[in-house]
This record gives sequence, structure tokens and C-alpha cells, in this order.
Amino acid sequence: MNAHHTTDGLVSPTLQRIGELVPEGARVLDLGCGDGTMLAHLQKVRGCTGYGIELDDANVLACVQRGVNVIQLNLDEGLSMFEDASFDVVLQIDTLQNLRNAEVMLRETVRVGRFGIVAFPNFAHWPNRLSVLKGRMPVTKRLPYQWYDTPNIRVGTHADLGVLARACGLKVLDNFGIQDGEVLRFAPNLLAGTSVYKLSR
Repeated sequence: MNAHHTTDGLVSPTLQRIGELVPEGARVLDLGCGDGTMLAHLQKVRGCTGYGIELDDANVLACVQRGVNVIQLNLDEGLSMFEDASFDVVLQIDTLQNLRNAEVMLRETVRVGRFGIVAFPNFAHWPNRLSVLKGRMPVTKRLPYQWYDTPNIRVGTHADLGVLARACGLKVLDNFGIQDGEVLRFAPNLLAGTSVYKLSR
């Protein structure tokens, strides 16, 4: 399940931790914003403004009903409509693993925003490793799909994203894992279900 998607509009502990990285009053662009839960939370709790980008019709409608500004757009087409540094923060939460143009979108994230926050399921989390060791693709709370019906077109690890960010010429301002709503800075590649990176040009 996309961390953005909740059935009741409440923000998960994971999204709360990610939200703490967003400065008060920031102008935010949320890529693949789902039903708008995160942006609504940031507007209410941190006084932020901004836009969500979402493709799914039902999610776009949910954003509108929630009072979140939303643009219906396929992220595989890029962000050329936005000027450099149009936003303070660009969020990419549980989006990167669904995109065909992951490198382009990482660069676009830090071009359009003064910094970007990227979060995604960490495939190297120990229960996933255990599952693969037993010969099966993992199905967990964080990766709830069977291998054949997953919307993820790729899987990556906490360590992989650091390597990719540097290969794209980006600065890693911060990185950590989140597990059960708690920030993990010790061995996040092994111990955390969610990987979080704060990146800039």
C-alpha cells in the first residue's frame, strides 16, 4: 500500500515522521500524492501550501474533496511545467519505485524544489531478506503485494538510493530509516521497512 493512501484521512506515524522534515510554512509539491492525506496534514499542522500531482481519477477526486490543490499528470512525462526552485520542498513518497524514469525524476525533484524528500519501501529490510533466503518474494505490511500483481516496477534498498543519488550528482543532506513509526539511524538498510533521503542539487 502506498504510504500516502489511508482509508480514514489520518496520517500514519511514518508520514508524520517524514512531515517533520518539512519546514513550517513551506511551499510543497507532492509527487504521486495519492488521496492528498499528506498535503492536507502539512497544510493543517505546518501551515504549508502547494500542490499534489496524481494520475488516478479517484485519488484526484479525494484530493479535491479534502481541499488539496491537485494537478492530474503522469509523472513519467516529467515536470517541465515547473520552473527551477518553484517549491521549497518536493516530496516523493512511495513514488520512485513505480516510475520508469527514476533518475530523471530524482534530478527533477531537486531542480523544482530547494530540496527533495524521497521515501520508499526498503527491500533490504531483514524480513524481506529472510523471505528471499527461503526462496520466496516477500509479502509484508510495507510490501503487501504478490510478485505478479505489484504496482512496483522495481525494488531498491536504502543503500541503493544513496548510490543512485550520488550517481545523479545530488547531495545527500540526510538519510535514515523508519520502522513502526520510529526514526532509525543505526543500520537502516537492515532494520527499517521505509527508507528516507533528503536530497539537494
